[in-house]
Amino acid sequence: MQHVFESWESFSSEILAASHILLLSDYDGTLTPIVDRPQDAVLSNDMGTKLRTLANHPSFSIGIVSGRSLKEIKDMVGIEGIYYAGNHGLEIDGPGLSYINPQAREAQMKIKDIARQFIEKLGDIDGVLIEDKDLSLSVHYRLVEEKHVQQVVEVFRQITSPEVYNGNIRISSGKKVLEVRPPVEWHKGKAAETIIEEIEKVTGSTVKMSIYLGDDSTDEDAFKAIGRRHGWSIFVGSENSSSEAEYFLESVLEVETFLTRLLELK
Repeated sequence: MQHVFESWESFSSEILAASHILLLSDYDGTLTPIVDRPQDAVLSNDMGTKLRTLANHPSFSIGIVSGRSLKEIKDMVGIEGIYYAGNHGLEIDGPGLSYINPQAREAQMKIKDIARQFIEKLGDIDGVLIEDKDLSLSVHYRLVEEKHVQQVVEVFRQITSPEVYNGNIRISSGKKVLEVRPPVEWHKGKAAETIIEEIEKVTGSTVKMSIYLGDDSTDEDAFKAIGRRHGWSIFVGSENSSSEAEYFLESVLEVETFLTRLLELK
């Protein structure tokens, strides 16, 4: 894994040669720092301005790919005319594109029932945040005292294990979060491919330059998808040899610098 700025000569030459660039990015931990409460992850004015400027540039298409619900991520970013993928890509909206995974819709009632069980079993533990995202469900435990974390994990497993066994849901985990998803093979990599295919259909040409920025295990499928297309997959955080990403930036601050450099090139 190489630092992007140490490979800047190669990167910038590809950007300069590309007539159009697709920039896709995760939100939490990539465009905003990780915070204790999801609602506090507010996009800075500087980061928002740079994204908006890129979105208005004819050489760029922009997409935000997030585990948050589609409505929430659109509200938090607030930029018109770009692609948004919510719930890890189960719902996508953007120029010419409106998609909701049908299998995810079918699992909604089951996920809401599981949310009710989480509230009953975990509601008394200080710091637990149960987030019903319509098509998926997250249990955040960043604010939970260490002595109670194992209890949260055990209750999560007790409630979800029978449903996983019966094929009704899938589960995953991220940074201090446990997630329940529909039983469908869909992820951020599929979302990235869907957005690329839509752009290619509309423009009639192949997307030859694509970039994906992300900081979490849920971004690994997108790194793979972008890698298959010979794009630039960029992990945000300390160099991580286990990641599928080929490059890295160390922090949200470096991501902002990266966006500035992109604008300077075009």
